[in-house]
Amino acid sequence: MALGFLDRSRIVAPAGWSRWLIPPAALSVHLAIGQAYAWSVFKPPLEKYLSLSGTQSALPFQLGIVMLGLSAALFGTRVERNGPRWAMFVSLCCFCGGFLIAALGVSMQQYWLVVLGYGGLGGIGLGIGYISPVSTLIKWFPDRPGMATGIAIMGFGGGALIATPWSTAMLDAFGVTYNATGQVTAVGDGAIALAFLVHGLAYAVFMSLGVLMIRVPADDWKPAGYDAANDKAHALITTANVSAKNAIRTPQFWCLWIVLCFNVTAGIGILEKAAPMIGDFFRQTPMPVTATAAAGFVALLSLSNMIGRFVWSSTSDIIGRKNIYRLYLGLGALLYLTIALFTNESKTLFVICAMLILSFYGAGFATIPAYLKDLFGTYQVGAIHGRLLTAWSVAGVLGPLIINWIADAQKAAGKSGPALYTTSLFIVIGLLVIGFIANELVRPVNARFHEQTEQKVASS
Repeated sequence: MALGFLDRSRIVAPAGWSRWLIPPAALSVHLAIGQAYAWSVFKPPLEKYLSLSGTQSALPFQLGIVMLGLSAALFGTRVERNGPRWAMFVSLCCFCGGFLIAALGVSMQQYWLVVLGYGGLGGIGLGIGYISPVSTLIKWFPDRPGMATGIAIMGFGGGALIATPWSTAMLDAFGVTYNATGQVTAVGDGAIALAFLVHGLAYAVFMSLGVLMIRVPADDWKPAGYDAANDKAHALITTANVSAKNAIRTPQFWCLWIVLCFNVTAGIGILEKAAPMIGDFFRQTPMPVTATAAAGFVALLSLSNMIGRFVWSSTSDIIGRKNIYRLYLGLGALLYLTIALFTNESKTLFVICAMLILSFYGAGFATIPAYLKDLFGTYQVGAIHGRLLTAWSVAGVLGPLIINWIADAQKAAGKSGPALYTTSLFIVIGLLVIGFIANELVRPVNARFHEQTEQKVASS
C-alpha cells in the first residue's frame, strides 16, 4: 500500500536524531484526545439546548469509550504495519472530524449526528490515537519504557485539565449563560456548534505537530551504552518477540487482561461517582462536604490520576513491572479496606486513600505497555496493547455499574451514608485480590510462541 508522506519508510530517523523529541510528539496526540474526559462540560448546555436527559447526553462519551477499545483492538496490527505517522494522521482525521460532525448535528438539532460524530468516528480516533505512539516510544526507550509510555499516557489523563477550563470559557464566550449555582440558564443559537467547530480545528492543528515530528529508529539503533542483557535483572524481560496473533493465545495475555480490567474497575468506580460519594459518606457528620469541596475532591483525583501515570510507571523501570502491579493491586485492596472499615471517621484519611487509588488507576494504564514489552518483545507490542484495551471497555461498564447499582439498591432499602457503598467496596476488594493473583501467575512466555525468524513489522 503506497502511503507516500505517511509511509513508515519516510520517518526513519537519521543518525543523531534526539529521541527526546518523540515524547512531545506523542503528547500532542494524547493531550488532544484526552479531551474525552472533559465531555461533562458539554452535557448541561446540550441538555438545555436539545432537551436531553442526563442519560442521553452521556451517550457520545459512552460510545466513544466503547469505540476506543474496539478500534484499538481491530486496528492495532495495521497501526504497527503502517507506522505511527499514518496512525496519528488517521487519529487526527477521525477525532477532529467527529467534532465537525457533532457541530453539524447541533446546528441541525439532530442529536444522533452528535452521538455518531463525537462518539462513533471520534471514538475510533481515540483508540488509534491512544495506541499509535506506544510501540514507537518503547523502541526509542528500551532502557526506560515505563517512563516513556508514562509521559504520553499522562497526557491522556491530563488532557481534561486543559480542555475543561478552555471549553468552559469558550461556551461562555459564545453565548452559554449560567446562574450563581452553575446551572445553565440559556444557550445561544450556534454556541455549542461553534465551540465544537473550534475544538475540531484547533485540535487538528495541535495534533499535526505530532504527525510531523514523529520518527521511528533505524532497525539497528539502540541507546548509547544500552545492553539488553542487563535487563535480565528484572524477571520476565525477554529478548524474543511474539506476534499479536500468538500473544492472545498465551495465558500471560489473559492474566494481564484480568489485571488491567480489575485495576481499572477499582479506580473508575470512584472516579465516576466521586462528588456524590464523598457527599454521601460525610453528610451525616457534624461537618458535611459542600458542593465546592466535592468539586475540589474531584480535581484532586484527576491530578492524582495524571501524576500517577508518570511517577509509578517510571518507578516500574527500577523495581520491575510485576512488583509495581503488586503495589497497585495489593495496596489498592488495603486502601479500599481502610475506607470500608473507617467509613466517615476522617475526611483526610478518606481523601488520601482515594487519591492513592486513583494514582494506581492511572498508573495501570501507563505501565501496561511496558509490561507487554517485557513479555512479548517490541515486534507488535502496539497491536497487542490494542487488543488488551478491550479490558478497559469492560471495566468502563463494570466499575460504575457496581458502585451505582448497589448504591441505588441500598438507598431503596432505606440505607444512607457509608452504608450505600460498603457492599460495593468489598466487591471491589475481591476483584483486586483476583487481579493480584492473576499478576502472580504471570511467567515468561513459552518459547513455542516466539517468532522463529526475525521479521520486519512492515511485512507483518
